[in-house]
Amino acid sequence: MNPDNKRKPTNAPPQSRGNGAKQKSTNGNGRNVSRGAAIRAQKRSVQDANRIASQYLDASSQGLEHPRRANVIDDSPRLKIIGLGGMDGAGSKNMMVIEYKNDAIVIDCGIDLGVDLPGINYGIADTTYLDQIKPKIKAFVISHGHLDHIGALPHILPKYNVPVYGSRFTIGRVEEIFENFGLPMPEGFELKTVIMNEDNHERLKIGEFFIELIRVTHAIPGSTMIVVDTPVGRLINTGDFRLDPSPLDHERTDTSRIEKLANEGVLVLMSESTNAELPGRTPSESTIEKSFVDIMDKAPGRIFVAIFSTNVNRIQMIVNAAVHHNRKVALDGRSMVSTLEMAVRNGFMKIPKGTFIPISSASNMKDEDVVVVCTGGQGEPNSALVRMSMGEHKNVALKEQDTVILSSKPIPETGNDALVGAMVDDLMRKGVHVYRHETYDIDGSGPLHVSGHARMDEYSDMISMVKPKFFIPIWGPYRSKKRHIDLAIAGGLPRKSTINAENGEVISVTKDKIEITDKVPQGTVLVDQTGAIVSSIVVKDRVLLAEEGLVAVVLTVDKKTGALLTSPDIISRGFIYMKDNEELMNEFRAELRRAVTQRFKRVDLDRFKAELKDYVTHFLYEQTQRSPIVIPVVNVIGGRVEKNNNNLHNTSQGGNGDEDNKTPEQVAQDQQRRFAQMRQRLLNQDARVD
Repeated sequence: MNPDNKRKPTNAPPQSRGNGAKQKSTNGNGRNVSRGAAIRAQKRSVQDANRIASQYLDASSQGLEHPRRANVIDDSPRLKIIGLGGMDGAGSKNMMVIEYKNDAIVIDCGIDLGVDLPGINYGIADTTYLDQIKPKIKAFVISHGHLDHIGALPHILPKYNVPVYGSRFTIGRVEEIFENFGLPMPEGFELKTVIMNEDNHERLKIGEFFIELIRVTHAIPGSTMIVVDTPVGRLINTGDFRLDPSPLDHERTDTSRIEKLANEGVLVLMSESTNAELPGRTPSESTIEKSFVDIMDKAPGRIFVAIFSTNVNRIQMIVNAAVHHNRKVALDGRSMVSTLEMAVRNGFMKIPKGTFIPISSASNMKDEDVVVVCTGGQGEPNSALVRMSMGEHKNVALKEQDTVILSSKPIPETGNDALVGAMVDDLMRKGVHVYRHETYDIDGSGPLHVSGHARMDEYSDMISMVKPKFFIPIWGPYRSKKRHIDLAIAGGLPRKSTINAENGEVISVTKDKIEITDKVPQGTVLVDQTGAIVSSIVVKDRVLLAEEGLVAVVLTVDKKTGALLTSPDIISRGFIYMKDNEELMNEFRAELRRAVTQRFKRVDLDRFKAELKDYVTHFLYEQTQRSPIVIPVVNVIGGRVEKNNNNLHNTSQGGNGDEDNKTPEQVAQDQQRRFAQMRQRLLNQDARVD
């Protein structure tokens, strides 16, 4: 909770409760709190929940779902570039639209794994704008196979049912996530993929566009730049890249092809900006290969290496080091096994026969003969290494003298630092030796991780190689993109030829001009652990529940007399522990009885419930300075329902249809019995319920 929003009791004169006519009261703790202050406190709680959840609103929640000019086709000879995701934060849920007249392609379609909301697994880009231009969409073109670039495809692609273009490894990853997706695909959808060869400069026509993929070095095989030739000019999207001079697989960025295309002329360069605030150059992947060999030389027992399942080159390093030390390799983690199977099948890894063993066999081998490559380098809940650290893995029980290597760093701006820290604490409590890249100097090892992204000098080199007329930094937060623009200007590009765009802003490009001309619907759609979409309203309620808790008040009222038939039932969740607050609960029940006596017979049922909710909110805030969600339940019992019943409250029913044959007393008894059964099921003997 924001400390500026902490609620303070007001110095108000006393209020007598009852009919609600007076506005001030004094609670038993000597606090003077106005009814208005209590209601305002509740509104602040709702506003806090809205503020937290609003970081991930979809287009409809922002009032952006309708285009400014409905059903109007913009066929002006301008090229439009629109980032629907990836133009903020850490450059996640990456998705960009390239549109010209009646044709459009979508570049990348990723997820945001950094969403920190109750019950939410990840976010995807809102596709309201894609729905508006659905007839134009001809293809999805994917730069590489990381989830922040492909993870949303199972949610989004079936709505448009167009082909997906990418390199061989990238298409393998796309097919993999569709195979492992937990929900059924819509009827009639069929995944259509087109594998492009990034090494022979293949060009394919898609509508008004020609596309080409160029090989770049990143942290996953098959990473590419995407070249789009349009009627207006040539665009280049770098994807994620680094200019590594000696990657393990020798697949260096194809700078000669980049320079050739640059000499032909490039209108727009769109370059990733992840590390645009880091000076210098990213070290080569080759600098960490010796580190794994050295650690295996001195490790006394089993070795566990946590790594991204898609970092195939680094896993190849670990396999090579294990083979050098005559160790067998076991893979653990569903994504690890799935990705490595695909990589081996498509020839992206070279594994000597007999190297891999099942994880279930690892415990039967000598400690010095085993290396386990597993997921969990980001401290992800339920990942293999986290389950090991908590003693909950079914095949592996960690012990002293085991060695764990974390060959990764927490992804920026995701909150993973705390998850990794907690996991490392648990590992060290077990006496496990833990090697981390952040502490390799004091651990006596070499470096254990290099970024898959370029740094400032490499970004400058890319701009210099491409020589674009216009420059748009992408895939990063605003501040990093601003630094990237500064690099472009330092390289000689006029400031007016650069754009730092936000998600949803329409960048219009002609041969001579670049500008932001409009804004389209954009936002984040939230997905839970099952793959189902979660409404932003539900998320707001979850946040409010997490902050303040819930109180339900169940009243059973005699229709005829207006008197309570049972003591008020109070249910508290996440608010207070009622058995430790008996005095407050007794006073609360007395106040509820008074409210029923004074107001029930005077107003209709809906009005009474509304007043009761405000009344309870006021009382609880007055006593505790907290504003939980309040749910009033009023059951009205007794009497037959006449056709021309003029009473203010309808009678609760639930019988078997023969109540006209019973006396009013029998009807009342039946209703009381049914309510008693319902009440028992509701309360369910929970210790938090009085």
